[in-house]
Amino acid sequence: MSHPPPSRARRADGRPARRAAPRRPQPDQGAPASRRRARQPATGGPGRGARRGAPGSDHDGRLRPTRRGGSAAGRIGAVLCVMGLLLGLYTAYSLWGTDYVANQAAQSASSDLRKDWQQQRATGNAPPRPLPGDAIGFLYAPRMSKSPILVRPGTADEVLDQGVAGAYEHAAMPWEKTGNFALAAHRDGHGAKFHHMDRLRRGDTLVVETRDTWYVYKLDRTLPKTSIDNTGIIEPVPKGSGYSKPGRYITLTTCTPKYTSDYRMAVWGHLVRTAPVDAARTLPAELR
Repeated sequence: MSHPPPSRARRADGRPARRAAPRRPQPDQGAPASRRRARQPATGGPGRGARRGAPGSDHDGRLRPTRRGGSAAGRIGAVLCVMGLLLGLYTAYSLWGTDYVANQAAQSASSDLRKDWQQQRATGNAPPRPLPGDAIGFLYAPRMSKSPILVRPGTADEVLDQGVAGAYEHAAMPWEKTGNFALAAHRDGHGAKFHHMDRLRRGDTLVVETRDTWYVYKLDRTLPKTSIDNTGIIEPVPKGSGYSKPGRYITLTTCTPKYTSDYRMAVWGHLVRTAPVDAARTLPAELR
């Protein structure tokens, strides 16, 4: 027996009610639950992708690589740049900053020495051997230095760092009858008083000024390079100088090559004459 089609429902006004349009099935409708779950977007949990627009992903939801390695390299590069800058500043100070400080100290000490000489009466007698901290006088080497160099006893760093030339411990003083007036000074930094010692030539004049006397030397020989342990170059009759008997000699020593302390160089000279210092402290003819 056939069943008649159901009658359409009517609204209160007697007109038939509209039938609701059927819902369109979704793409995943009817698919297994496991498949639907697999297509759902990840929530950003570890190892499950990232949500759309989340940090660490492109706008289409794909992960983009992090830059942790690049950031570390950038930080290391910045640190190296800073270290290089600090090293450059330290080098500049060591070479030129210490020059300024040492030269200021040497100028002040030189001025004090000349004031002391003015207050002391010239006796004509040989002065006593200077004590540590005292000043011996001044060295003039026109081809090497435009201004006189203060000379103190001692060659330790605390002496030479004051921008002076230092007399070796057992060196003879200029006024002694025989011996070698052996001096040292820095080649670079701390005043660098012997920086241009390589300019000295045979026949050049070296002059030492003390309170009462000018000592005039003539340069005889240069030793361009020798071991830092070669103490023979400052002996009373210096080895390698060409001198064969006691006399009144002068020796200058410094580091070589420039900006290193690997070796020593030396120059030697002999006393030519002496001259008394007058009240005006007139320079000897060799310096005029």
